[in-house]
Amino acid sequence: MLRWCIPAILAAGTAMGADFSDPDWPCIQRKQPHLSLGQVWSGPLPDATTEELARGPVIQGLAQELEQRRLPVEEAEGRIARFAADHEPQELVALYVATFERIESVRNRVMAGITRYAHSQEALDRRINAARTEMGQLMAAEDKDFDRIDALEEQLDWDTRIFRERQQSLTYVCETPVILERRAFALGRAVTQHLPK
Repeated sequence: MLRWCIPAILAAGTAMGADFSDPDWPCIQRKQPHLSLGQVWSGPLPDATTEELARGPVIQGLAQELEQRRLPVEEAEGRIARFAADHEPQELVALYVATFERIESVRNRVMAGITRYAHSQEALDRRINAARTEMGQLMAAEDKDFDRIDALEEQLDWDTRIFRERQQSLTYVCETPVILERRAFALGRAVTQHLPK
């Protein structure tokens, strides 16, 4: 009895995590279309002066570096500490605003890419199903067109392989927005450590 319950519980957990409200969203993770600054930042709210400072070339340059996922968070924390040593608290807030905006921009592009990815998978699935239907009709025909059957079989094998490979990479693709959210939070925490209490 127990061996039947465990798979059911695991399947229910996966289904509960999925966001079925958006048919374009193929990921198990709940779709969070946009991040707000308040979700990842516990520091002071930016004002007009902070927003202006965030557009400055020095802050934009460092924000561009901090946003890069290939830069380890520990190294980013060091760059933030060096910046904090020579700059005012308001400039630190501006640095985080600029970094957050860059991360959110990348995240938005990733989210749009995931939707396009889902659409291309749906189109490929329809093509595979149509080819299978045609294959069934060709095999049932009295006068078989073996050239067409061979070509269709080759196309089916190729399309099915591509579909499966894409499905396997979907796990990584779906993790990317979460990775970006965590990075935004970690960088926000790193900046607030250098703000006056």
